[in-house]
Amino acid sequence: MQGEVEQAVDDLEPGVRQFQSQVAADYQRLSTPGIPDIRERRRVAELVRRPWASGGPEMADSRDLRVGDRQVPVRVHRPTGDPGLPALIYVHGGGWMLFSLDTHDRLMREYAARAGVNVVGVDYSLAPEARFPHPVLEAIDVVRWVRSEASPDLLSPASLAIGGDSAGANLAVAANLSLRDGSEAVLDAMLLNYGAFDLERRPSHALYGGPAYTLTPSEMDEFWAEYVPPAERRNPLARPLLADLGGLPPAFLCIAECDILADENREMARRLGDAGVPTTVAAYSGATHSFLEAVSVSPLAERAIGDAASWLAKVLRR
Repeated sequence: MQGEVEQAVDDLEPGVRQFQSQVAADYQRLSTPGIPDIRERRRVAELVRRPWASGGPEMADSRDLRVGDRQVPVRVHRPTGDPGLPALIYVHGGGWMLFSLDTHDRLMREYAARAGVNVVGVDYSLAPEARFPHPVLEAIDVVRWVRSEASPDLLSPASLAIGGDSAGANLAVAANLSLRDGSEAVLDAMLLNYGAFDLERRPSHALYGGPAYTLTPSEMDEFWAEYVPPAERRNPLARPLLADLGGLPPAFLCIAECDILADENREMARRLGDAGVPTTVAAYSGATHSFLEAVSVSPLAERAIGDAASWLAKVLRR
C-alpha cells in the first residue's frame, strides 16, 4: 500500500526519479559515518556523479588548460575542431563548494554537439577556501582570456555566451554584471539553468525541500553561508536578484518546477524582462534540481538540453 501511495503522488518524470533515487542511494552507500570534512564530501560527490558524466557526444578535440591572470583551470571542448565557432563559457554548479569539470563533462559536451559551439568549462576555486568574490573574478578572467588571449587556432569566436547551473548560473550573471559595471562589453547570451540567485527562502523551498527531491533548504543555507561572507550579504554580485539587471544580454532560463529554487528563477525571469532584457523561459514539469545530468535516462532532460541548444545556436548566429 505504501508503494502505491508513493507512486500515486510522485510528481517527477520517471527518468528524473531514477536519477534522483540512484544519486541518493549512492551518497548513502559511499559516505562514511560521522560528519565528513569538505574534502571527503567532494570525493564522494565526484564518485556519485561519475556515471552520469560518462557517455554522450564525442568531441573532435578536448583539452585542459590554465588561463588568465589567476591561472584558472578550464576544459575546452570543440565538436568539430573549428576555432571560429561561437563559444559558450560554462560554469558548473555544486553550491560553490562541490563538483568540477569532470562532474559536468557530459553536459558541456551535449551543448557543444547540439548547439555547434565550442565550450569552455570553468573549474573555479571552491568555497569555503575561496569565498565571494573570488569565483566571480575567476569567471571574468576566463571571459577576458577567450576574448583576447586564447590562441586563434584554438578559439576565435565571433559571438560568446556564458552559462551555468545553480551556483554556476549565479556566477554567469555576476560576471556579466561586473563587466557591465566596469564598462566592458557583456557577453552575447546567458544560459541559466535552475540558478541560485538569492538567499531568501520562498514558497518553493517548502514545497520541494523534502527527501523526495534533490536539494534541501538546509543544504542551500549552508552553501550561501560558506560562499558569501556576512559583510557581503547585500552585494548584488553575490545575490543577483538585488541587482539592476538592465543592459544584460539575452537570457534563457531553464526552470525545474520541482526545485526549491523554482520561485527565485521565476522572479529572475520577471525582473530580466522588466529590465528590457530579451528573456526566454523554459519551465519543465516533473524536473527537479540537477535534472539535466539525467540525460542518459530522462527524455525530459534530453528535451531540455535540446531546447537550450537550439536557443544558443539561434542567438549566437544572429
